[in-house]
Amino acid sequence: MNMHRFLTTGLLLLLAGSFAVAQPRTLRLEDAISLAIDNNRDLEISRLEMDKASYQVSEAYGTALPSISAGGTYTRTLKKPVFFLPARFMDPNAGDGVIPVEIGSDNSYNFGFEASQVLFNAAVFTGVGTAKIYEDASKHMYTETYNKTVSDVKKAFYGVLLAKDVLTLMKASLQNAEDNLRNVEVMQEQGVVSEYDLIRARVQTDNIRPKVIESERNVTLATNGLKLLLGLGPAEAIEVTGELDFVPAEDVMVSRAEELVVEKNAALRALRDQGRVNEKLVTIYKSESLPTLSAFGNYRWLAENDALGRISTNDFVSTSQVGVTLSFNLFNGLQTRARVNQAEVDYMKSQEQLSATRDALLTNAQNIRYRLEEAQRRLESQNRTVEQAEKGYRIATTRYQSGSGTQLEVNDADLALLQARVNRVQAIYDYSVAKADLEYLLSMHRQ
Repeated sequence: MNMHRFLTTGLLLLLAGSFAVAQPRTLRLEDAISLAIDNNRDLEISRLEMDKASYQVSEAYGTALPSISAGGTYTRTLKKPVFFLPARFMDPNAGDGVIPVEIGSDNSYNFGFEASQVLFNAAVFTGVGTAKIYEDASKHMYTETYNKTVSDVKKAFYGVLLAKDVLTLMKASLQNAEDNLRNVEVMQEQGVVSEYDLIRARVQTDNIRPKVIESERNVTLATNGLKLLLGLGPAEAIEVTGELDFVPAEDVMVSRAEELVVEKNAALRALRDQGRVNEKLVTIYKSESLPTLSAFGNYRWLAENDALGRISTNDFVSTSQVGVTLSFNLFNGLQTRARVNQAEVDYMKSQEQLSATRDALLTNAQNIRYRLEEAQRRLESQNRTVEQAEKGYRIATTRYQSGSGTQLEVNDADLALLQARVNRVQAIYDYSVAKADLEYLLSMHRQ
């Protein structure tokens, strides 16, 4: 009995665990955006690039700061150097020969500090400003990537909501057709309607079922696309919650779209900064022909002896020096001229790219504004159409049940109602996607 109870309990626990694992993750739009930001690799790369640019600014500032180093050497002389003196210096009676004389000690010690400071170098000081501009550009590119991530997730999320709404409408249409079929079957048994009406009702029902299956597939495909953007595995189940509602865009954002895109678009701002960087590089390369003025100084301790290990602080003597150095680049094989020319070409390329991107963004902003206006007009029209289609379907079914209408009228009314509802939800989706595109274009999302 105990063994049977143990096995039963274990089986229940396994089933409970399997049920818990099988539960899909429920995601709102905010949850999906947060998950995508955490998992998006392009965003992480952009974030690392921004960190790198910040470190480059620190490095550039470092070139303008003093450089201080410390070091020391110990030298063991294996054979001392010599110099030669005339022999008669040592012995007045010697002839005309020379005598080698050793100099130095067996052991020598040299320790000290050295410092240098750039006083004037145009490339150094221009480089600091250039690195700061590059850092600003990297921040704008991060903002661009962030906004694109949010926009892509929004559109994919709306796509899932659209697929689910269409599936709901298809199921509702199928339910209408099945209810109508049951009524026709009853009426045909009573001899009120012909067999032709029954066939029409069955065909209508059978024609809608494949559309329901297709809609179910579309929900799966849209959900898989969203999971890909969120960095989730294909085996992980998610359940998207929310409504595909009409939320109008701000009037100022729509009416001033072309003006705002030039002012706020992160990619355009990054290109402007890149152009400024290229312009600074021209200045930096030109400055290679300018003089460099630096100050230096050192402080050293020196000692020598012949007995290794027998040395004290009293044996050391100190020396110190300070000074300035001035250097000019008189000729380096025309390398400077070549680098300046390359930098000027890069600058002109960046200006052309900036101009082309600006024109493309202005055109895109204008197109999105038209899409918003068109989708809103469609939505207003479809709201009235749905009301009329619902009324027409009620009239057609009532007329048919009273014997004054035909099955063809019911089928036409059902199809018209389905099409009107699908068109309305499609208009809401198109407006929502256009709004997301405009928000991305204006870099509206802030991290």
